Amino acid sequence: MLLIPAIDLKDGKCVRLKQGRMDDADVFSDDPVSMARHWVDVGCRRLHIVDLDGAFAGRPRNQALIAAMVSAMAGVPVQVGGGIRSSEIVEGYLGAGVASVIIGTKAVEDPDFLEQMAARHPQRIILGLDARDGRVATEGWDVTSTRTAVNLARWAGQLPLEAIVYTDIERDGMLTGVNIPATLDVAVSSGLPVIASGGVASLDDVRRLHVADREHPGLLYGAITGRAIYEGTLELAEGQLVFDR
Repeated sequence: MLLIPAIDLKDGKCVRLKQGRMDDADVFSDDPVSMARHWVDVGCRRLHIVDLDGAFAGRPRNQALIAAMVSAMAGVPVQVGGGIRSSEIVEGYLGAGVASVIIGTKAVEDPDFLEQMAARHPQRIILGLDARDGRVATEGWDVTSTRTAVNLARWAGQLPLEAIVYTDIERDGMLTGVNIPATLDVAVSSGLPVIASGGVASLDDVRRLHVADREHPGLLYGAITGRAIYEGTLELAEGQLVFDR
């Protein structure tokens, strides 16, 4: 498993939101490129970037900044999400060196689009599956669908996707622990490796994920961590060592 640091971009800065609320953002750095280099320096093996401005606008707002961050990663894979709703955007990011593109809202609203992108770029597309009380949320988490996360995951399992990022919105940015049962439900339903997101607070959460991975081999790809590594309740290198055991 991988412990994956997150950099969320808003107004050109590195921020963390609470439960996806744009009006509740804490700024952790005004230099996202330097922050990307920092995570490389402490040993990250993959980076998660979200264009929050793009997620709410419905189209990318930080493409040039993200390209600079990818260059700073010195070959470490980067996955990017936020406002990715056309083939041109997907291909633009992949052409800029992004390893994997995360499609969320567009996948819910237009499943054919996800199917087409997965067929055109096998193992380079990730489904961004964000849920509130088990139901899929879209439009920067502003809109909650009637469709369940498990139902969408089951359908997505037919596609040549790299993985699913499953985010429990109620836990995101709250340091309240990962929703491991729901994450495993998504993995079992889809048959795809799942990246857990939302609520990672401490080394104890990493240990619990590691135990779940050993009990259910092949289901968990990794876990995304944001606020915990910025506020110092979790050290990235120490957490990765737990996964490596």
